[in-house]
Amino acid sequence: MEASVMEVGRSLLACGSCGPEEYCGFSSGQPRCEKCTICPAGFFLVAQCSVHADRICQDRDECLEIADLCGDTQKCLNTPGGFRCQGMTERDANSGMCGHGYFYNSDMDECQACNECDGEPVASPCTFTTDTVCSGPAAGDSALSMSWAGDASLLGTKGHILAHAFPSVQLHIQGRSDAGLVSAESGHLVLRQHGLVWLDENLSVSHGCRSFIQVCLRMNNTDGSEGRDLSGIRVEQREGRSLQSVTVSGVAEVGPGHIMSLFLRSASHHCNQSSEGLQLYDPVGSTLSLFWLSHDTGAVAMTAQAMVSAHYHTNYRPVFRTTSTSDPYVVGLTHDGRGIRFAESGTMRFVFQQALYSMGQACVTEGFQILSYLNHNGTNSELFRAFKSGVHYRDTSISLSGAAKVDPGDTVGFEIISPAQCNVRFFGDETGISILSLVWIPAAISSSLSAAVAHTGLPSGAVRNKPLFFYQTSPHVSQMGLQGKGSADQKRDFVFRESGTASVALDLKLIHSCNLVKVTLLRRSDSDGSGGGREAEGARPTPVAQQVAGQMPEGSQWASVSLRASFQVHNGTAVFFTLDCVRGRVNQISHQTGSGVSVLWVAA
Repeated sequence: MEASVMEVGRSLLACGSCGPEEYCGFSSGQPRCEKCTICPAGFFLVAQCSVHADRICQDRDECLEIADLCGDTQKCLNTPGGFRCQGMTERDANSGMCGHGYFYNSDMDECQACNECDGEPVASPCTFTTDTVCSGPAAGDSALSMSWAGDASLLGTKGHILAHAFPSVQLHIQGRSDAGLVSAESGHLVLRQHGLVWLDENLSVSHGCRSFIQVCLRMNNTDGSEGRDLSGIRVEQREGRSLQSVTVSGVAEVGPGHIMSLFLRSASHHCNQSSEGLQLYDPVGSTLSLFWLSHDTGAVAMTAQAMVSAHYHTNYRPVFRTTSTSDPYVVGLTHDGRGIRFAESGTMRFVFQQALYSMGQACVTEGFQILSYLNHNGTNSELFRAFKSGVHYRDTSISLSGAAKVDPGDTVGFEIISPAQCNVRFFGDETGISILSLVWIPAAISSSLSAAVAHTGLPSGAVRNKPLFFYQTSPHVSQMGLQGKGSADQKRDFVFRESGTASVALDLKLIHSCNLVKVTLLRRSDSDGSGGGREAEGARPTPVAQQVAGQMPEGSQWASVSLRASFQVHNGTAVFFTLDCVRGRVNQISHQTGSGVSVLWVAA
């Protein structure tokens, strides 16, 4: 008895936290959360599903339970989910011989129990010769877009491990499994649908490793034999072991069985062996989010690697080579490789991540800027800009993400601006540290919104959970907009007017003396959408995602924090951002450059 209890304990520990309709099973040879069996029509429940055992169902014996079923009990034969009457003809079936709750299945030549639809609407009721047709399709059968959210953590002691010397540590992914989309198994994310996926992971980490650690997003093929890094972000070593905020994003074309994993890799085996070790901050909300697009949307995914030069640059405009594309006609590179061209109207979301090494105190003082440009009819305009504090004799990464509308013939390019007295070298390899990831969705089912931080009303001083205000810089669209009290250039709530999936990217450039800076995305629902995102009586907004950064780098004029997440929306759903400063002051938020938010919306 004791051994079996221990076995159950081990299996639950290995499975982690399973969902409400799941149990910890071993059908694949390894412990994993599996969906509880649903008793089919014609079966009855023997034992309920528990944390370590599946639901048990048993076939009804209609021949014993129902008197004179076939007119003569000798002619009745019990079958799984139904029964067979010997010598039964179609004329008998059409006359209702199968009885109430059963229909005649001509393919099997027997009576089968009618489907009960399990609470779903009935599209067509059961007849003498046809089964019930349920109107609720399985998840993913007709959906154009869906989202999933979970958490990635270090397995073991909560929040940290002792980083003696680690070449690679897998982050343990957990989250409620969605049988139609994904399941979290053994710390990995297993896809269940064909389509395109966009992933965002918001991480707050401190480490004592020499040089840097690298956050990697990796995809393995179905058989597990091959894999590739979709994305990689380098996190520099900092004096004082300050907490650093990191956001890693990537896109991929996937099929059932594809596996997504998150890793932390160190550049060397020399890590600070203090009791603090490698630490991850445990935020509110989910750290990992996934945006799934059906192939029925006509969406296109593309990745391209920056061709890295060995020379130092002040203003660097990367040249790309395509590494993957699901449709090279719609999205591809320009002839010189410096831009991404679009052949059709739509909405695109991108992330460009570039690893670099810099030398010079000016790198630290002034930092780096990364920009994206849209060329429309031969005219360049700036799309987005983000700031990254610099490093001196260190490795780091800079990244930029955003969503925007594109027309046929438009191109998008990028530039990284460094201080004049700063020597910078850019790196690239096969681990996704110098990669552009992009997804394009046709205009008929998508839209985008961009907003800049408001010029007035920004939180400053001792800021505790104060809202951020914005004004819209992109054209108005019918699916979403900024709402709230006050002037048009000072709005808080992003309100959605149609159901779908949303993906947001926020960048903040600020000066502060806080021990911790927390940026939180919160969500609330308004039934009719007319209240401008006002909360229902007694309802509290729920956190969707949070990013946490530590103290400003010593000697730097500015700091930055980024937050990216995807989530489902409905008519009336409202989201907003708050800023929280723990032990210190927020002195200034840049409203001119480096701060803003973009939102991608795709129909459900």
